[in-house]
Amino acid sequence: MTLRLLDEVNYDAEMESKVLPALDACMTEGWMDPATVDWNGDALPKLDEPGRLHYCCYDAAKFDALREDGASGVFRGAIVISHGFTEFARKYSEMAWYFLLAGYSVCILEHRGHGHSVHDVDNPSLVWIDDWHRYVSDLAAFADSVAREYACDKPLHLYCHSMGGGIGAAVLERYPALFDKAVLSAPMIAPVVGMPTWLARIATGMLCGLGFGKSRVFGHTDFSTDLDLSEHEGASEARVRWFHQQRCDDVSCQTNAATFEWAYQALALSRAILKPDMCGAIETPMLLFQAGRDIWVLNGPQDDFVERVREGGGSIEKVRYGQSLHEIFSMPNEVLGPYLDKIFDFLAAPDASL
Repeated sequence: MTLRLLDEVNYDAEMESKVLPALDACMTEGWMDPATVDWNGDALPKLDEPGRLHYCCYDAAKFDALREDGASGVFRGAIVISHGFTEFARKYSEMAWYFLLAGYSVCILEHRGHGHSVHDVDNPSLVWIDDWHRYVSDLAAFADSVAREYACDKPLHLYCHSMGGGIGAAVLERYPALFDKAVLSAPMIAPVVGMPTWLARIATGMLCGLGFGKSRVFGHTDFSTDLDLSEHEGASEARVRWFHQQRCDDVSCQTNAATFEWAYQALALSRAILKPDMCGAIETPMLLFQAGRDIWVLNGPQDDFVERVREGGGSIEKVRYGQSLHEIFSMPNEVLGPYLDKIFDFLAAPDASL
């Protein structure tokens, strides 16, 4: 299908007058209890305050009733969005709009420590997690309960970015029948840490053992309302400014820095994802996008992941955007258009072959 992309020149106006009102009209917000067991049925570590996880779901039937221009009018199932590090549900408003236009309901879980989900540290800029298995179990539980209801016996797909892509990959390895297809956009198969990952894993593990697990990683800072566009050179300025404004407007969306425990768990997640037997366990057809100018996640481990999935008999296609920044969905329309076309062609393919 052909989508009309939002006009970057009038981006804020289109978001405020068209996209957000439509999303609000078909959105249901909810809260779920965190998972207490992992995929093996083993108990996850107990937390003093488990809290609750926040999610937003957009119903395709309610959206179609709005009669928006360009809407397909054909229900195709549901898409779960697994967001990245320091992100939040509202950041994916434009992507949700396009998915709805294409006929999909959209379900977004805000990962623990992000958005309006429970935070385990007082500083709203910091992200902490005690065990990466928790991310995986929470996302799987959300998809299998809340999102599956929105799929209405139609396909249930996964769209995931960065940290959410690492979590998504682990879910696909451990719950091979959960999703029908999956799109991994610049997934965090391994994060950029400024040193060999094995050394970073040892260093962060030692610091956590010394009691610094909830301390800020060196070089990370608290959120600032000042926006440095030089960090986003080549992206759509309109999209970058809109994303930033959402963070300025809501303190719950101002996560900005990793703790040492988060870094340690991210590295442990990476190691687990890349195990050949786990890559070989994936049954879901996948489309992986790689950003050539990525400074947040490593391209090499993505390549290793693709190779190991294929060696294990899995179906995966890699598409590389050599000049794209990490957030491919933040790029100008000349990049975003083909990116979306590729996603929708992949999801609409009648069989699992790529």
